[in-house]
Amino acid sequence: MTTPLIKDRPVGGCCGATVKFDGASPAYRRILLAVIAVNAVAFVAVAGGALFQGSASLGANALDFLADSATYAISLWAIGKSVRIRSGAAVLKGVSLGLLAIFILGFAVWRAVSGAPPEGTVITSLGLFGFLANAVAAVLLVRHREGDANVRSVWLCTRNDLIQSLVVATAGGLVWLTASRWPDLIAGALLALVFLQSAWSIIRQSQQELRADANAPARAA
Repeated sequence: MTTPLIKDRPVGGCCGATVKFDGASPAYRRILLAVIAVNAVAFVAVAGGALFQGSASLGANALDFLADSATYAISLWAIGKSVRIRSGAAVLKGVSLGLLAIFILGFAVWRAVSGAPPEGTVITSLGLFGFLANAVAAVLLVRHREGDANVRSVWLCTRNDLIQSLVVATAGGLVWLTASRWPDLIAGALLALVFLQSAWSIIRQSQQELRADANAPARAA
């Protein structure tokens, strides 16, 4: 008789190995679909402001909403598949997050040597809008913040988005107070560093899960 898998608890089998929640539940699938829709709507709104204002922090915010919509769709597709496929999907998300961070950092540097300061009130307004959108996503996902690399990467992206939106809103206020583009550019650079750290965390966990899966037959023997 097969012992049922229980979220993050020891289960039957060799050495009482812990099984991470892999997202294979109808409720979690519905949550991911809702979060994808929230991010898609937020991307359209924030991207319009970023293009109009030429803002590095808004550009980071908009691109992150777009990346989240795509990577959450990959997460949804990977649910229920093998450890190798789920870990591979997590690596793909980690790499894409890292590339996004590099792009944002490059854009911030480019804006540092060209262009006028964006409109601070617009940045703050869209930053707060992004925060509300991310807060909705976070409330939906908070019960599933732990799990395998695929599930955890979804939570880390959402957590980053909350931080990012607050940073963007703060940068907008500082741009308005100082009439300078530097708060916006510094915010974009800081967000890029946060993305790089999360990318590394996701990739590292996925590699650990791949090694554990590869060593499972040897432990069983």
